[in-house]
Amino acid sequence: MPYLPITIAGVEVFPLRDAVGPMGEAIRRPLPEMFPGGCHHDGEWILHFRCYLLRDAAGRTVLVDTGIGPADSPAASWAPVPGSLTAELARVGTAPEDVEAVVITHLHSDHAGGAVIGGAPAFPGAEYVLQRSEIDAASEAVLDHIVRPLGERVRVIDGDVKLFSGIRVVHAPGHTPGHQIVRVGELALTGDLLLHPSQLADPEVPYLYDDDPELAARTRIEVLNRVRAEGGLIATAHLPEPFIELA
Repeated sequence: MPYLPITIAGVEVFPLRDAVGPMGEAIRRPLPEMFPGGCHHDGEWILHFRCYLLRDAAGRTVLVDTGIGPADSPAASWAPVPGSLTAELARVGTAPEDVEAVVITHLHSDHAGGAVIGGAPAFPGAEYVLQRSEIDAASEAVLDHIVRPLGERVRVIDGDVKLFSGIRVVHAPGHTPGHQIVRVGELALTGDLLLHPSQLADPEVPYLYDDDPELAARTRIEVLNRVRAEGGLIATAHLPEPFIELA
């Protein structure tokens, strides 16, 4: 059942379900190992792989993350490829050619795997927004498969940037050096700022695959505290529900 969009600060926010499934054996570890101190019982962790489409009052569109991608994407070794992003965009009345900006929260394969298809940008009319520090830290394989094929479509930024009225990109490092989130009014689209409900209950809980766990925890606490003080909500990439109000 598709989730309905919400409107925040004049911007429609559409959750797009790219895929649902467990983490593949290539990188899966017991939950207490992946979230030390947060998950005390192991079990199957079912991830929701979610992207978001933003449409402002002028009809301009921003895609937040590009999902796991096609069957031969870099995510194929561990995620349930192919993703359904194109079909999900069609469901909300948007073709790939309609997307004007793509914010890639970070260059992990489940967030950037659908950026390039067949060696060409999947969203040919869009600029792809990435932090300079994310590109600088990327492996040659990631650069070859994702960044370099995008060519001049890449918009390199340093820190926080206003995209359109009411839509801001905010540097939120720790999971990766150039991890970024998107703010729309009192809503924060969190990327991999948090991945498991245990981190919502206790933001200090680390994640095995955080690049800098201590920085990631500090960033998580700062962002969640700010959103909570605003009486806002978050839009998550991997939790079961797309929108969560922070009381």
